[in-house]
Amino acid sequence: MTKRNIWSGVLFGVGLAAFVDEVLFHQLLRWHHFYDQATTDIGLISDGLLHAFSWFATIGGLFIYADLKRKSSWKASKWWGGVLLGAGGFQLYDGTVQHKIMKIHQIRYVDNVHIYDWVWNILAIIMIVIGFILMKNNIKTRKINESHA
Repeated sequence: MTKRNIWSGVLFGVGLAAFVDEVLFHQLLRWHHFYDQATTDIGLISDGLLHAFSWFATIGGLFIYADLKRKSSWKASKWWGGVLLGAGGFQLYDGTVQHKIMKIHQIRYVDNVHIYDWVWNILAIIMIVIGFILMKNNIKTRKINESHA
């Protein structure tokens, strides 16, 4: 059940990060579209596809979460570690692969975009590190508790 806790959290985290990115940066701030290398119509279609993906990932993660809760197998630190790993992984992938390698969009179209890139990617790395720490701390706690039993 440990892997299911992590995968449920990862799916939810990816979906949540994609959802926040799409709503905040694409819709409210209008800094970019998911695909900015074509017309605005294509950009809006690509945003809709990202939005659909984010909901499928979020709902998939929540279905697994509900099953874990039903079976009393939900482990908070594993799940939250997975959420941060998924959200940070999505953000790091977005910031490196989509922004810099594929160049399908930037965070924001300004002269000094590097500040945005650094903040975006550093926050992603922080989420990933905290996610791993949460998952690892649970393992240490369990080993300590088993040795005292």
